[in-house]
Amino acid sequence: MRVAMYYNNKDIRIEEMSVPSIGPGEVLVRIEASGICGSDVMEWYRIKRAPLVLGHEIAGEVVEVGEGVDRYKKGDRVVASHHVPCNTCRYCLSGHHTVCDTLRGTSFDPGGFAEYVRLPAINVDRGVYHVPNEVSFEEATFTEPLACVLRGQRILGLRPGETVLVIGSGIAGLLHIQLACATGAGRVLATDISDARLRAARTFGADAVIHAGDNVPSEIRRVNHGWLADKVLVCTGATSANLQALEFVERGGAVLFFAPTDPGVILPISVNDLFFRNDVTLTTSYAGSPADHIAAMELIRAGRIDVGKMITDRLSLSETSKGFQLVAEAQESIKVIVEPQR
Repeated sequence: MRVAMYYNNKDIRIEEMSVPSIGPGEVLVRIEASGICGSDVMEWYRIKRAPLVLGHEIAGEVVEVGEGVDRYKKGDRVVASHHVPCNTCRYCLSGHHTVCDTLRGTSFDPGGFAEYVRLPAINVDRGVYHVPNEVSFEEATFTEPLACVLRGQRILGLRPGETVLVIGSGIAGLLHIQLACATGAGRVLATDISDARLRAARTFGADAVIHAGDNVPSEIRRVNHGWLADKVLVCTGATSANLQALEFVERGGAVLFFAPTDPGVILPISVNDLFFRNDVTLTTSYAGSPADHIAAMELIRAGRIDVGKMITDRLSLSETSKGFQLVAEAQESIKVIVEPQR
C-alpha cells in the first residue's frame, strides 16, 4: 500500500509498505479521509520520531475483522481514536482519561496518511465508532478534534449566557466558536491576526471579531457592555496570545489554554493580581474521552456543528506534502483533508 512518510514538514515522501496483517480482536480499515491536524505540523514535536506515518483524524471502511470481533463487520463505516484509555486506573476513574498511561501509549498502525490502517484490539474495544449514513467520511474526520473541543469547554465550565472570547480562529478556534454558540453562550467574540480567519470566525457564528493588533480589551468592553470576557479560550500557541489572555478575562472568569506552545515557554503570572484579588481560574485540556467522541459524532450527525463548510482543501495522498504546507502556513485554508483512495 502507499503511505505518506513524514521526515519533516517539507519532506513527506510517498512510499510503499505492506498492508498490515491483523490478529485476534483487530480490524483493518481502508482510509477514505484523513484530516491534517495542527499538531501534525508541530515539527519540534514530530521530528524526534521521524520517519513515520502521521494522521490521526481518520474515517474509513472496515475491510477485515479479526477473530473475536463481533461489534464490527466488513463494510462498516467507522472512525477510530488513535489513543484510548484503560478506563480502570485512578486517572480514568476520576474523569481524567486523557492523562491515562494507557492512552499515552496506544495508537494505530501505521497512521492515517496511508491507504489502510490496522486497529489494535484495545482500540477496537474502546475507540471505534460507527459513522451514521447521513455523515460523509470527510465530515466524520472531525469527530476527534470536536471531541477535544467538547472536553475543553466542559473543563472550562462554560455556562449558558456567558461571554466567550476565542483567541486564534484556526480550525480549533472555529470549532470552539460553533460549539459555544450551539450550547448557549450569550456572546461569542473572536480574535486573530489574519483577516481571512476573522471572516471565517464571523461565518461560523462569532458575534464580533477583533483584530489581534487592535486594543483588544477596549474592543471587548465596547461590544460587551463594558465587561471583559467571562471565559477565554486560547487556541494558538503564540506566547503573546497566551500572555494577552490574562488581560482579557473578567474577574471571577476562567482561561483555557487549549493549544501547546513552543518548548520551554514560561508565562510570568502575578499570583496576587490574577488569583488572590481577581479569582481567575487557569486550566488546560488535552484530547477527548470516549464519551466525548460519541457526543461529537452526534453533534455532527444532527448538524449542530457544521463541519462540512470548514473543509477548504481535498487532496490525494500524493499531495500530502502540499497539505502540510497549507496547514503550516495558516493562511486561507481552514481544514485540509487527505483522501488516500483518490
